[in-house]
Amino acid sequence: MTVVAVLYGGMSAEREVSLSSGRQVILALREAGYEVRPIDAGADLSALIRALSPAPDVVFNALHGRFGEDGAIQGVLDWLGIPYTHSGVRASALAMDKGVAKAVFAAAGLAVARGGLIPVLELAAADPMKLPYVIKPVNEGSSVGVEIIHAGDNRRAEIARGWKFGSHAMVEEYIPGRELTVSVMADRALAVTEILSSNGFYDYEAKYAEGGSRHVIPAAIDAKTYAEAMDMALAAHRALGCRGASRADFRYDDEAGRLVLLEVNTQPGLTPTSLLPEQAAHVGIGFPALCAWMVEHATCRG
Repeated sequence: MTVVAVLYGGMSAEREVSLSSGRQVILALREAGYEVRPIDAGADLSALIRALSPAPDVVFNALHGRFGEDGAIQGVLDWLGIPYTHSGVRASALAMDKGVAKAVFAAAGLAVARGGLIPVLELAAADPMKLPYVIKPVNEGSSVGVEIIHAGDNRRAEIARGWKFGSHAMVEEYIPGRELTVSVMADRALAVTEILSSNGFYDYEAKYAEGGSRHVIPAAIDAKTYAEAMDMALAAHRALGCRGASRADFRYDDEAGRLVLLEVNTQPGLTPTSLLPEQAAHVGIGFPALCAWMVEHATCRG
């Protein structure tokens, strides 16, 4: 029987999300017939390496955020020669750094939002671009730390003073319209979902709280834009060098007919409210089958 170690928990701001993903995955893999070894990956790397001995056949990486999807744990697993799910070191590191990922997407000819990285000290001093605009941490996921500054909003200096995500922030134009997302499995884009958030935008609470958002699948958009989103998600997956599953997030200004790629998540959530499992189910792939597919497509550089 194939032994699968599920890494979950971790040390990032997304620990609770990872715990939720991990619990779902553990149950699904057992249902699919695997021997499962759950491992809560904490700060003690030597303890984690001991927990991975004897080596499992595969590691299912259910970690989110820093150290889990930024190439760190991927490098450890490459060193140990243990196959693991999702993307490798390079793609994980590229996708997690919003500035670098944006440059990769632009070089591939994909539409991205205007803006870039600025020192937080500059943000404290003045508006870096015309309002409205979005402020994001460079290396966080699940919308952690994301703020939207609208006209008349006087929170900019306060946000800068309380910033705890490094010396720089990503500042981008705010794009009105719809929130869309597309999951990719290897060379297949699954579907386009429109996300309707009860919080004004798809923030952390909207992602994971019961009733925080409503998902419309397939998204009620015109066929041309639907196909464009599917093609762009697959192109972004390939541009970064992703493997396994990923999820691309978009804004669609339907009045201007403008579709913009925001980012790619190389470790999509697998919680009860997550989008990848929902899109997989939409095309006939149940959750145990989705998790089993990830295990069967696991690999490592070693």
